[in-house]
Amino acid sequence: MEFKGFVKVKGAREHNLKNVSLEIPRDALVVFTGISGSGKSSLAFGTLYAEAQRRYLESVSPYARRLFNQMAIPEVDEIEGLPPAVALQQQRGSASNRSSVGSVTTLSNLLRMLYSRAGDYPEGQGIIYAESFSPNTPEGACPECHGLGRVYEITEQTMVPDDTLTIREKAIAAWPSAWQGQNQRDILTTLGYDIDVPWKDLPKKDRDWILFTEEQPVVPVYSGYSHQEIQRFIKNKRQPDYMGTFTGARRYVRHTFANSQSALMKKRVSQYMLSSECPLCHGKRLQQESLSIKFAGYDIAELSGLALNKLATIFRPYAKGDAPTLKKLEAKNPEKVIVAKRIAEDFLARLQVMLDLGLGYLTIERITPTLSPGELQRLRLATQVRSNLFGVVYVLDEPSAGLHPADTEALLRALDKLKASGNSLFVVEHEIDVIRHADWIVDVGPAAGEKGGHILYSGLPEGLKEVEASLTRHYIYGEAAKAANDPRVPKGWLKLEGVTRNNLNQLNAEFPLGVLTSVTGVSGSGKSSLVSQVLVELVAEQLGVQVDITGETDADPLEQTKVQTLGGKITAGMDHIKRLVVVDQKPIGRTPRSNLATYTGLFDHVRKLFAATPRAKAKKYDAGRFSFNVAKGRCPHCEGEGFVMVELLFLPSVYTPCPTCGGTRYNPKTLEVTYKDKNIAEVLGLTVDAAADFFDEEPTISRALEVVRKVGLGYLRLGQPATELSGGEAQRIKLATELQRAQHGQTLYILDEPTTGLHPSDVERLMLQLNRLVDSGNTVILVEHDMQVIAASDWVIDIGPGAGEDGGKIVATGIPPAIARHSASRTAPYLAKHLN
Repeated sequence: MEFKGFVKVKGAREHNLKNVSLEIPRDALVVFTGISGSGKSSLAFGTLYAEAQRRYLESVSPYARRLFNQMAIPEVDEIEGLPPAVALQQQRGSASNRSSVGSVTTLSNLLRMLYSRAGDYPEGQGIIYAESFSPNTPEGACPECHGLGRVYEITEQTMVPDDTLTIREKAIAAWPSAWQGQNQRDILTTLGYDIDVPWKDLPKKDRDWILFTEEQPVVPVYSGYSHQEIQRFIKNKRQPDYMGTFTGARRYVRHTFANSQSALMKKRVSQYMLSSECPLCHGKRLQQESLSIKFAGYDIAELSGLALNKLATIFRPYAKGDAPTLKKLEAKNPEKVIVAKRIAEDFLARLQVMLDLGLGYLTIERITPTLSPGELQRLRLATQVRSNLFGVVYVLDEPSAGLHPADTEALLRALDKLKASGNSLFVVEHEIDVIRHADWIVDVGPAAGEKGGHILYSGLPEGLKEVEASLTRHYIYGEAAKAANDPRVPKGWLKLEGVTRNNLNQLNAEFPLGVLTSVTGVSGSGKSSLVSQVLVELVAEQLGVQVDITGETDADPLEQTKVQTLGGKITAGMDHIKRLVVVDQKPIGRTPRSNLATYTGLFDHVRKLFAATPRAKAKKYDAGRFSFNVAKGRCPHCEGEGFVMVELLFLPSVYTPCPTCGGTRYNPKTLEVTYKDKNIAEVLGLTVDAAADFFDEEPTISRALEVVRKVGLGYLRLGQPATELSGGEAQRIKLATELQRAQHGQTLYILDEPTTGLHPSDVERLMLQLNRLVDSGNTVILVEHDMQVIAASDWVIDIGPGAGEDGGKIVATGIPPAIARHSASRTAPYLAKHLN
């Protein structure tokens, strides 16, 4: 094809890029590929998108600029011919439960306009405006529950679960447990309350005051004395330990819940609040006036709860103008007819793009924290396709993540639409079908981390065949070895009966034990509900362990609409399972203080080595001295963070390496201690690959590092902060930590899409490790879309046939070749292609 122009990059050095220069065509689909950690994202996002954003923001006033989430200025000499860019990244959903499918796609706004201007009003009711149909506005919110749909009570029973305890024995569970709680108990002693009688024996008047008072008396506190002694001290004007302010338990719970920045604290106090459906709006969150207005026979809350493909069926006749209700209205109110038709047309056009992207099973009210990163990215993509921008570069991060090959085809059609409108598409991708669809391929490598960062090839797809160093070409041109192993024979079956959750209804399922099983099906068919939720929940319950199956969310604990497993039990197979391990993609830590070395336990061994050096012994340093989380060893200025935040008026705050320790995180005395000529900060700066050579004489450390290398993470630095890791990297660190443990067999491993973000060559390495687990007598169950993995499984359970209401059934089960021949399975044709 003819290209209209090129983007020219000179001297890109961002992250691990080795001063690279290249030309990329505009108005084309350009795919950046290469093994995980090779530098693809550093080029696409860290360089091209960051520079496009920087140029755009230069034209914006400094005051407005601080409202943007600005990226760092990229390290590059020059970029020519770069159009403005829009990034569609794989970030997790916004943490707020007030963000929904409807708000991300603007469908909610259209619905509110529709109900306001073209709804069926009850006789005699005046018109109400669009904002009255939103539970997030004072005009729309139900007055009883303030738009939450639920009401909350804080009662004596919730705050004092065990009334046989005394106040000293922490009867008031709702109070903080540490010294703050002690402080409240000391204040009660001064006030003359007996904190040593069982709570139930205190007079009701006293109990009510302690729990429910809004008063906050300030009194002198003398720790450890009786009320009588305290009275004497006050009389004699003895200096108290301090003045304490009393806070009633309910006031404390409310105040903490409303004002705490800590998700953990919010979660802690929310357990003292009883929640029930709002009696006025019945969970619909809106005021009665708004709910009395109907469209197509539904109020706005009911309509928002329907699947998008069902909405399309309802809106079609309105958009065409042949809905029976419109005919009746024509004579009476022609303006309403025009409004209904116009809004329905726009609504349907937006819906269509979402249906094309395989999202028809979602509802408008579905909150974004419950969506997978892939679903969210496709929703944003649908919004962009509809916006009809022209001359923009869209930078996408693995848009095929979490997609069944049938949905990937729909994704490619949407990308082609954007390209046809005169836009450029820069896509970071591992999925072979997407790479094959490219007009231009940029292959980055040859390996990961330090060994990556070179451009192996930039040109038309067919030219990649000739590039010796490229790992990608084998997979595109079908030279990679096909899996031809004989499936293992199951040692037994784990049987589930009557599973009911989301779109699964009274489903019976059997998982083979002692083998590797892939659970497949289109996006939204019910795979994760069955495996990552119900199966995990039931097995954990039988083993008596706690497992968190909620999505990755910091959302308000009160607002979380819990999806319940309504039915399901295990009827056989638990005698083969002694342990459950869920290897998910949640971060291994939320702060830069958590990293690969601390998570895998490797850092403990390294610190002991440093503490055992002659110099450390002479100075009496223990292993704690070498932790950047402990005051004695860390830099006092940045407290071991390694960087400090600089507040800039009108501009976003920037982080710079700490001027005192230069980003090393430690104080000078600690850094004087070396092991094999390297100090502790230099060791944390090593990649896993380099550290494996460095610690080759230390068997415990070498073993741990070897496992991390085997899951393809040799390029990560030991001290790389958890906040810099992708979901896939976090998942593989968890897997490596698991693989280090001594294998006793009889463990059930559950992984949800472990190939996300992996190049096909890394997928092979991952499969080697998973097969090792099975060979040690364990059971591995994966939720997976990758045909390479499915073809190499021992057993496949295909769920579907479609998504949402059209899914939730087991379509086929069996060994991969049997599934490939199954006519009703949407996975079959793609699997057959892979097996032949």
